[in-house]
Amino acid sequence: MSQPLPATGDAPLRVRQASLWQTRATLYVLYADGAIRRTGFTSANAGRHLRLGAIIELALPRHAAPPVRLLWHVEGALNRRGVVIGPTLIDRDAAAAADMTMAALYAAFAGMCLALLVYNLALWAALRQAFQPAYCLMVLCLLGYAFTSSGLLGQITGIDNNDRQRINYVLLAGSAAAALVFARAFFERRVFDGWLRPYSSAVIAFVLLAAAAYAGLTPRFAAITDLISTSSYLFVITLLAPILIRAYRRRSNYLWVFGLAWGAPVVLGSVRILAAFNVFAWQLWIDNSTLLAMALEAALSSLGVAYRIRLLSLERDAAREQEIAARLLAATDPLTGLLNRRAFLDGAIGREDAHQLILVDIDHFKRINETIGHDGGDEVLRLIARSLRAAATPEALVARIGGEEFALLVRADTPLDARAVLDRLRMERMPFDLVVTASIGTCTGTLRRETDWKALYRCADRALFAAKAAGRDRVRHGAPLAQVA
Repeated sequence: MSQPLPATGDAPLRVRQASLWQTRATLYVLYADGAIRRTGFTSANAGRHLRLGAIIELALPRHAAPPVRLLWHVEGALNRRGVVIGPTLIDRDAAAAADMTMAALYAAFAGMCLALLVYNLALWAALRQAFQPAYCLMVLCLLGYAFTSSGLLGQITGIDNNDRQRINYVLLAGSAAAALVFARAFFERRVFDGWLRPYSSAVIAFVLLAAAAYAGLTPRFAAITDLISTSSYLFVITLLAPILIRAYRRRSNYLWVFGLAWGAPVVLGSVRILAAFNVFAWQLWIDNSTLLAMALEAALSSLGVAYRIRLLSLERDAAREQEIAARLLAATDPLTGLLNRRAFLDGAIGREDAHQLILVDIDHFKRINETIGHDGGDEVLRLIARSLRAAATPEALVARIGGEEFALLVRADTPLDARAVLDRLRMERMPFDLVVTASIGTCTGTLRRETDWKALYRCADRALFAAKAAGRDRVRHGAPLAQVA
């Protein structure tokens, strides 16, 4: 029974109360003239009286005299926090304003969830990271939880109010479980190595089984299923501290993200659990704190997702740079920086047009090594390579294809003057002013297949041998292969 009601004037009044597990509730209204009227609802038709925020609203029967007292007769009450919670006397304008506030809250939450869902599904389609489906599942469960906990499901479908609360419990548990799955997929694997992985799996299973037990076994075993379901969220909270401590000790890159994202859910979730155990009195905003907390968690976790993708992008860029560097190392002669033989052949074979091949061989290179040592010989090779790069055209391939043998390849329609190359080599100042000469052989032909390369190389090599036989430090040209054919 209520306390005596204050004077309210002639405005039509409504009574609001929290939606609880109730089979039937009858509200008796005592008026100033002694008359008694009644109204009420059952769990089957409660949807007609539901307002946003899962608030039951009953209009007081009209009567000439003002109401002075209320009496509820509730059947099948299973809520451990009370039989009637949060009763409020309100007029039509105040009710409309409250509905507008809750509509704005739930609309903003739904819009945020849909935006995060579309954003992360698009990212998942592009990146295929394991944590993205878990995040999307968490957001979907939150969206479903908001749809049921707001009372909108009951308003739209007229579903039995107790069944609505069953679905609500399951979706809340699904949100918590998906959040833990998301955390396991998001953190580095080392964070959950050891006992933490099976323990987190056990907590996830316990939360889901507790919610399923509540949905399936209530009202018959209401006392035990409600206690187990509420207690399961305590295990979720006890799991968070080991995760964050382990992430700190193992230097996770994402510790600050989860510390920021989980701060509000842990605090508000703890308040909600304490309220469920009657440590705090019921309040509308405490009852909706789970929604607010998970909204913050989802929004801040999206920043974590963006940060994770940023790190993945940096790792990918670094990997590409390493791959490019490795390819360059694999394709480059480490001493001279020119292409090696394999890279030269990869770039040469398969060309359609005729090309000029120039083979350069350092004269008496063994004698150079014996005179100034191998370090000096290496310096000679580097200087020769620098001269060849300077003499070659920009599109030419320049390579060291043997110990002291070099090759240049240019298009036949823009041939390179081999004598100019030799003159450039003669101008290069060598270590200890040593006189170093080279012999050059050239040939022109096609390079469509490997057999064409072998024929072109034999032709240029014969010309090189002729240059050496003629006294070295000179150029000889082989007959173009097209003319020979």
